[in-house]
Amino acid sequence: MMAELGRQGGEGADVIVKVDGISKSFGQIKAVDNVSFEIKQGEVFGFLGPNGAGKSTTINILTTMMRPTSGKATVCGFDVLSHATDVRRNVGVVPQEYTADEDMTGYQNILLCADLYGLPRSDSKPHAEELLKLVEIQDAANRKVKTFSGGMRRRLELACGLVNYPKLLFLDEPTLGLDVQTRAAVWKYIRTLKEQFKMTLFLTTHYLEEADSLCDRIAIIDHGRIIKVGSPEQLKASVGGDIIVVGVREAEPDISSEIMKLPLVKEVKKKGAEYRIKAEMGEEASPEIMDLVRSKGLHVTKISLTKPTLDEAYLELTGRNLREEEGNRMQNLSQRITMNRARS
Repeated sequence: MMAELGRQGGEGADVIVKVDGISKSFGQIKAVDNVSFEIKQGEVFGFLGPNGAGKSTTINILTTMMRPTSGKATVCGFDVLSHATDVRRNVGVVPQEYTADEDMTGYQNILLCADLYGLPRSDSKPHAEELLKLVEIQDAANRKVKTFSGGMRRRLELACGLVNYPKLLFLDEPTLGLDVQTRAAVWKYIRTLKEQFKMTLFLTTHYLEEADSLCDRIAIIDHGRIIKVGSPEQLKASVGGDIIVVGVREAEPDISSEIMKLPLVKEVKKKGAEYRIKAEMGEEASPEIMDLVRSKGLHVTKISLTKPTLDEAYLELTGRNLREEEGNRMQNLSQRITMNRARS
């Protein structure tokens, strides 16, 4: 039965999501602005962007929770407007918020989700047991969710999202607020769904290392527009070179223009007594830069060479640091959890 997870659509199906120029406006505010992209069958597709970039609105449109103002989108071969019910049958959603009923057990929550999809109990009962094993909370199956840790709750949400055997699973910030160990466990489940069950996954995340490790391709969205789509390697390559930082003892003279004349150097920025240099083939460029610095009578205090990271690519493309956004989201999440507990 577990083999049915992520089961394929029609024969030869390659593109499972096709978004063609969708826009969504709220009065004068354009939350999504002429967005187009495709997701291929069996890939993990990442969606990165700061708060307010249009990520949630796009997901709500693709999961039929919201109608686009214009444009067209098909999910699992079905138009999100004219065949919304078919779309819902074929997708699973793991929201950022905890949605499980805290006064029910984990097992009961999965059965409830199955009931909402109209699955017969003869199917859903053994399936629920298999899902609990998949996310490794079978020992707590009959405990009330209010006794679960944050990591166990997230695993239960994942199991509930898989209850209808989805071809496409939407994961909205699946590891937000989790400790490193639990986050690694969720990564393992995601890889299992892709590699063992051939499932397609749509992942939003604020952890760049998560996107780098899990995603086959990533779309970066900002101000409602897609800025760039590519593999993590392609996005990192868009930074335009390796980063070489050279610190010198003397703040003057400024030799930026001299460094720029070197063959492999593409950009030089000076701040105080430190040069940040973007260069092709940093290993070859570094010795030439060092020779130049010394020839000008300057004394080197430090030098470092780093390959482009997804963090640098994101900063280069959006002008923002996603880590700052992550901190704000963590604070909001903590406040919501505190308020929910106070109400119970």
